[in-house]
Amino acid sequence: MIRIAAVGDIHLGEDSGMQLRPAFQDIEKYADILLLAGDLTRTGTVAEATVVASEFGGLAVPVIAVLGNHDYHANQVPEITEILRNRGIIVLDGNVFRIDIAGLSVGIAGIKGFGGGFAGRCGSNFGEAEMKAFIGYTQSNADQLARALRDLDTDLRIALLHYAPTPETLGCEPPEIYPFLGSYLLGEAIDAADADLAVHGHAHAGAERGSTPGGTPVRNVAQPVLHSAYAVYALAERASPSREGTLARTVPAQTVSWTRI
Repeated sequence: MIRIAAVGDIHLGEDSGMQLRPAFQDIEKYADILLLAGDLTRTGTVAEATVVASEFGGLAVPVIAVLGNHDYHANQVPEITEILRNRGIIVLDGNVFRIDIAGLSVGIAGIKGFGGGFAGRCGSNFGEAEMKAFIGYTQSNADQLARALRDLDTDLRIALLHYAPTPETLGCEPPEIYPFLGSYLLGEAIDAADADLAVHGHAHAGAERGSTPGGTPVRNVAQPVLHSAYAVYALAERASPSREGTLARTVPAQTVSWTRI
């Protein structure tokens, strides 16, 4: 059994120093690893990334992150990535991280993902160049995620994204914006690799629990959904084809004040 802490959409600004650090300072008591599901900054600036690095750098558990659309806004992704990595935060973008925890090998494949919609209500790689580029970018993200998950020869495989791989975790989000919240292509990539868990953010008005069509548990860990600093999930190695039974939410996380941007 491993304990996975996760949160996304924390949207830290230059004025957010020490806003979250107290809640994470003793995270090793509750979790073995921390996943950050994107939108770590408000507008994707180097100054904001420096605050994120201070809040999450040097924790007693490994911290693995993907970036979100807010983190891309100022076109400073390489600089943001370098700042986070310099503080020991592992930033994934189509690649993987492996670790042994409690006698189990755990692999995390991470990528931002993108939109496009879900089965029956989605865009297609057809028509204008702009539409082809939109869906093509999502397909590229899904292909990278599928390859990364397949490359993981570990007991447990986790997909870490910002965009949603299923509509089940979109909750009260307006259906009109579903195409901008995620894509079924990401869910297909997760199912093709038979992953054990998928974690995402982005949908602030979403629901925490869902699954892919193939049955992989999906958790929306956007902080506005969790209403706490983070959630912790206990994940056990599968003894049967059913995955949902191996996943349980454990200790409640400390609630902190935060600002929705």
